[in-house]
Amino acid sequence: MKKKAMGNSVEKTDFQIAFGRQIEKFRTEQNLSYRQLAQRCDIDHSNISKIEKGEINIQLSSVLQLAKGLSISPKELFDFNFDLGDVIS
Repeated sequence: MKKKAMGNSVEKTDFQIAFGRQIEKFRTEQNLSYRQLAQRCDIDHSNISKIEKGEINIQLSSVLQLAKGLSISPKELFDFNFDLGDVIS
């Protein structure tokens, strides 16, 4: 059981990293600094960096704020490939 729990933790981290890359992609495409995006989102600039690196797990309300700050639909933030592997049966 421990191995499975550990695997779930790795999958969550991998997903957070993939999500963070999406944030970074949209931010850099718009030539925004961490601070500029943070001001648009009302999220601390240090947290923008942590989100992009997959270091923190954010709430849905933060997803909405990020989407607003990037002037995109929230669903665009989740439009990336992520292999669920054996998770889906």
